[in-house]
Amino acid sequence: MTMHGNRSFLSPFVVALYLLLCGAFCAGTTQAADRYSNPVLVEIFPMKSYETDTTAPNRALEMIGIGDPAVIYYEGRYYLYATGDNRSYDVYTSPNLVLWSKGAKIFMSDESGVWAPDVFYDAGERKFYLYYTVNMRIGVAVADRPDGTFNDVGPLVSHAIDAHLFQNDDGKYYLYYARYPAFGIFVQPMESPARKKGEPVQLLMPTDPWEQKGLPVTEAPWMLKHDGIYYLLYSGSGANTADYAIGYATAKSPVGPFTKFHGNPVVKRGPGVFGPGHCSVIKDRAGNLWMMYHQKTGGTKGWERIICLDPLWFDAKGILHGRATRGTPEPAPVVNNGSPR
Repeated sequence: MTMHGNRSFLSPFVVALYLLLCGAFCAGTTQAADRYSNPVLVEIFPMKSYETDTTAPNRALEMIGIGDPAVIYYEGRYYLYATGDNRSYDVYTSPNLVLWSKGAKIFMSDESGVWAPDVFYDAGERKFYLYYTVNMRIGVAVADRPDGTFNDVGPLVSHAIDAHLFQNDDGKYYLYYARYPAFGIFVQPMESPARKKGEPVQLLMPTDPWEQKGLPVTEAPWMLKHDGIYYLLYSGSGANTADYAIGYATAKSPVGPFTKFHGNPVVKRGPGVFGPGHCSVIKDRAGNLWMMYHQKTGGTKGWERIICLDPLWFDAKGILHGRATRGTPEPAPVVNNGSPR
């Protein structure tokens, strides 16, 4: 997620492309009942610095495409949260993971650098917890509804980005995040969704060649558990490059030690696909795994991003597989009594 490396400005051509895509995917154009194609969500935001730059009054306005999505399911609908205008978060809702409608603004900050949200529903408390990144620190906010206003509880971790809260089968909570600017992945045991317990544990560092293209980066952690094994998904390489990609590591405990998969990255650039990364994972109503993630619109450096949807699956040996698609008809998630809609 992190906006490391050189920033870029969107050319008039790219702005026109965004407007075209928004016309197709933001205005409610329907897709086939049992098929979909990427992207599923396109939006562009001005990257407001909220400061007056007197040295370059005629500078082009920097723009960013929506990215870093986190998605949850609650009472028959999917809710998506993402990086937007650098100052706040909006909520998007969908009945099927494909067609998204923009809803309310659920969190605002007095500072810039508002990136990469994560939302966790605590069924025991019936509360929703938002883990936000603001100006290189992670905090938590709480709400009664997934589309309500989240009230800030306070900071949790400094010099950190890309939070993800995971609850284990035994009820214990773990907050995964990337330390900034070293881009190692850590886990913080939690007493509750809003209260830390003990000291953080370092899990991963950007040591593999695929994680070091552009910048050495491991970030955007997301935890899955399958057949007693913990699968820590993460993204590596420069987030503003076409080489941004997704890998995973496994362990027998949520605090490790974790071993990186020898076949990483499992989701990477390909024909017409650039910089797939920063995924969250959700099940459809048949129990199939889907990753909601972003791609870049092209191969040059920058933050021209679009949100995409593709399947993840485990084979008989417990190896996790994924693929990134763009612009091709694909089987849709199952959302209605075992049938696509």
